[in-house]
Amino acid sequence: MIAAYDAQKSIASLVEQLATLLPGRGQRLATAESCTGGMIAAACTDRAGSSDWFERGFVTYSNAAKQECLGVPDALLEAHGAVSEPVVAAMLEGTLAHSPADWAVAVSGVAGPGGGSEDKPVGTVFIGWMARAGRPDVVRYQFDGERAEVRRQSVVAALVGLRERADAQ
Repeated sequence: MIAAYDAQKSIASLVEQLATLLPGRGQRLATAESCTGGMIAAACTDRAGSSDWFERGFVTYSNAAKQECLGVPDALLEAHGAVSEPVVAAMLEGTLAHSPADWAVAVSGVAGPGGGSEDKPVGTVFIGWMARAGRPDVVRYQFDGERAEVRRQSVVAALVGLRERADAQ
């Protein structure tokens, strides 16, 4: 219970930092989420005034949704699977192509308890960030814990990564 509280406190703190950083630069965020199911968007919009910097969120849980909403090519999904660097990179590109946002965050992973494989065990999550004028930056994570913990760690890593990249620009 305390770990979940600490994670929520950490998430709220990260959102506060983004709520200062992004609108201060006139920038907006859009998300594309699979295993987190909209948790990043929810964390951002839990803060009053988030409409100043949060543009939209895509919850593309199925492969069909990734294709229809974000234009992820079927060939990428077939060759690499939804939980992969190339697919998350395509999700980033699709998010920016389908929104006026300046930044995109995308997540796809295996939260568990099932669905893992030898090369992508439960807890494998790919998280990516992309500025409109930039290139996709995707990182593979291996999180521990139950489904809720993997998802929560994914949200924290996504927000930390965005803050670091937006801060560096």
